Parts: sequence; C-alpha cells; structure tokens
Amino acid sequence: MVTPRYPALYQINTRVWLTELSVALARRATLDDIPDAELDRLSKQGFDWIWMLSVWQTGPAAQAISRAHADWRREFAATLPDLMDADIAGSGFAIQSYTVHRDLGGEQALARLRERLRQRGMQLMLDFVPNHMAPDHDWIDEHPDYFVHGTEADLARSPRNYCRVQTSKGPLVLAHGRDPYFDGWPDTLQLDYGNPALQQAMIGELQKIADQCDGVRCDMAMLILPDVFERTWGIRAESFWPTATSAVRSVHPHFLFMAEVYWDLEWTMQQQGFDYAYDKQLYDRLRAGYARPVREHLHAGLDYQDKLARFLENHDEPRAAETFDQRRQEAAAVVTFLSPGLRFFHQGQFEGRRKRISPHLVRAPQEPVDAKTQAFYEHLLAVLRQPIFRDGAWTLLEPQPAWDGNWTSDCFIAWCWEKDEDQRIVVVNNADNQSQCYVRIPFAGLSGETVRLTDMMGQASFDRDGSDLLARGLYLDLPPWGYHVFEVAVS
Repeated sequence: MVTPRYPALYQINTRVWLTELSVALARRATLDDIPDAELDRLSKQGFDWIWMLSVWQTGPAAQAISRAHADWRREFAATLPDLMDADIAGSGFAIQSYTVHRDLGGEQALARLRERLRQRGMQLMLDFVPNHMAPDHDWIDEHPDYFVHGTEADLARSPRNYCRVQTSKGPLVLAHGRDPYFDGWPDTLQLDYGNPALQQAMIGELQKIADQCDGVRCDMAMLILPDVFERTWGIRAESFWPTATSAVRSVHPHFLFMAEVYWDLEWTMQQQGFDYAYDKQLYDRLRAGYARPVREHLHAGLDYQDKLARFLENHDEPRAAETFDQRRQEAAAVVTFLSPGLRFFHQGQFEGRRKRISPHLVRAPQEPVDAKTQAFYEHLLAVLRQPIFRDGAWTLLEPQPAWDGNWTSDCFIAWCWEKDEDQRIVVVNNADNQSQCYVRIPFAGLSGETVRLTDMMGQASFDRDGSDLLARGLYLDLPPWGYHVFEVAVS
C-alpha cells in the first residue's frame, strides 16, 4: 500500500462508537457492525490511517477503581449528567491483556475490520501502552519481578504512588504507573524497564500487536527513556525503543510507530525509531495566539517536521471547538493541517463537539452538530486531498512590513507548496487585529505574466502582475484570524 509523504489519520473512540451502534441496533455491537458506508466515507474524506482507540481487554480491577474514584466521577458526571456505572468501563489504557476485548468481537472481528480498511486503501493503528499494566494483569502473579516494587515506607510516605497488592506469592507493595510530574494512575501498576526480562516480554507483546495492525500509537512513550525512567524511579534501564522497533520491523518492515511525547523530546523519539512524534509544541503555540513563535517552530528542518503528528485535539486535549472560537479554530486548522507532517484528526472534531470524553467512559453525550465547523472541515479536507498537499514540496515564507512602521507583518504565517506545475500559497493572520504585509513569491516563470490567485477556502480571486509579485511580493490585508489558500495560475 502506497502512503503519501504527508498522510492523514483519524482517531476513533472505539468503545463509544460501538455504544452508539448498539443503541441503533438494539443489541451489543461489535467491530463487525461498523457499517461499510462509514468506512467508505472515511476513505473518501482522504484518510490513510484509522486509529481505533481502546480495543484491548480491560478488567474488573481497573473498572472498580474508575467507578470509585471521586475526582474522576465528578469529571465523568460533568461530561454525562445522567452518568451510570455502566458508562464507566475503566480506562482503555489500563490493559489487562493485549487481546481484543471480548465485547468488541475478539481477534477475528478485528482482522475483518482491518481487511475492510485495507480494501479501501486505509491502514489500522492501535494502542500500545509501554509504561504500565492494569492491576489484574496475569504478570502480577506470574512475573511480579516485571513491576516496580516499593517498601512499606514508600507506601506510607507516598500512598498515591504505591499500593499493596495481593499476589499468589503473598502481598507486595508495588508502584502505580506515573508521569514524574504528577501522582500515579491508581488503576495501573508500573512496569520495571530495569529488568531485561520485562523488556523482552514487552517486545513480545509488541510483536503480537504488529501481527494484527499496521501501526501503533505509543502512550506516553518518553516515560521509558533511560534517563526519564531513572529520574522517576531511581532505576537504571537499557534503551528499549531502538531494540523494540527494530525487532518489529524485522518481521513487518513497514510497521509504523507514533509516539505520544512531551517535554521537548520529539526529536529524541524520532531518533529512537519512531516514524512520528506528537507536535504538542505547535498546538501550544497556536493556543497562545501569537504568530512569531509558530513561525519559529516552522523554521525547523523537514527531517524533523516531516515526522511530527500535528493536531488540534485528541482524547487527551480539550475539544478544539471549546478551546478556540470559530475564526481562531479555522486559522489554527489551516496552519496545523496544511503544514508538513502527519495530519491527525479526532472523532467529533468536524462536527464541533465540545465535550471531551474520558477514556474511562464508553458513552458520549448528545451534542448538536455545528454547521459552520462542519462546512469548514469539509472544505479543508477537500483541499488536503489534492496531491500537492500530500506529496508536494513545502517552503516557509517570510512576511515583510507593508510600510515603514507597520508592525502587523509580524502577525502573519505564510508558506507555499509546489508539485510539478501546481503551486499554492497559504497565508494566515494569526492575530486578533487587522494586519498587512508583503510576501515575496519564490515561484519561477511569473515574470511578465498575469498571475491569478484563487482562494480555495473562500471566494476571493485576484489578478496580479507576476513581475511585481517577484519584486515586491504579494500584498496582503487580512482581518483578525483571516487566511487564504491560494491556487496560483498563470493566465
């Protein structure tokens, strides 16, 4: 299967989707019940990858913790005012076993779904959670040495990071999985990457997963980097990711790894063998609302940018419609998804959903579709399907002041795309004020020609003198959060 240089990914909350299908069918739905028409729609929208969140088996221990946790229940009730215990299945990241959840139809149903995706030119991505397991995983009895152990003193001093676990070998104090900057996740137990046997076991789990899909999104992938792991736990560990990615690719050469990663470790994860790393930096800079930090980020080399996964929302972040008003979301989406890298979209984003759904929940609230947001994304996806944005050459442009003393040129982000004879210019006024600038056009063959600029995301169309575009540049005067996606044609 040929994948473009800049593919598009769509994340689906599997359990929530099947809950909705179950209501429609008046019976429990499995992966086999996902309609072909829905897969056809995703293919026509231009998606290359479908990430099915939370397909692995979870267990009663983590579910009980999720249902009893007071702070979590308040969050769940804010999402679902009519919350019931049945809505709380436990986190999809507290994995009891890397087998397809029995309620979803098991391995054969997943295999059939993967084949249906393949027939439509799409590939399947699943979760891999390297840092921890659910508290009722078989390894707790079979291989307690695979987990980070604590002492009674640790438990007394830090009860949110340790717990007492009953095992077949007697009670043990074990650590909860955790991010070093926060308390532990109480529905998980921390794996010990200082144990070479654990590392080999996790490579074995990855290899089994790789037999069932085409790529994995690796949860909090930086937590098991040797320096991070040692800072968190005081345990020395050998590097896991280069060995693991090589082992999987020795059998599945084109298998894809995407890292959820923070703390400016994106480049590190790319060097560890990841095809893509989350670009949280771009997201955070767009949320801040200033153009210059975004431009500075986009100055990075394409050897780095091409391997970034760029998003405006996912299951961890607030909904884009809740984070940005309409015009700001559109401007941020143009920057995010018309730049190089993996274009990463989230179920509900196109409809303007506002409520984030916790990965502990299997039901979503009813929300109206926002017609403006839906229409915008329909236009954007149509533009993204053009070959120039999937396999073209990208160049960042430098806005220049429209006149002496006009500082608003600093509010622009501009770039261009080229592929064969096709040319595009994208400009965004990433500010809450009217802004003006010139952008010099780098395309050859414009001198002495009349150049037509047609906005593919709006109604604007301009004829400009090609020699002037090369000499002075394209003059732009845009309202707050305004943007153009120009097709460039010589007439």
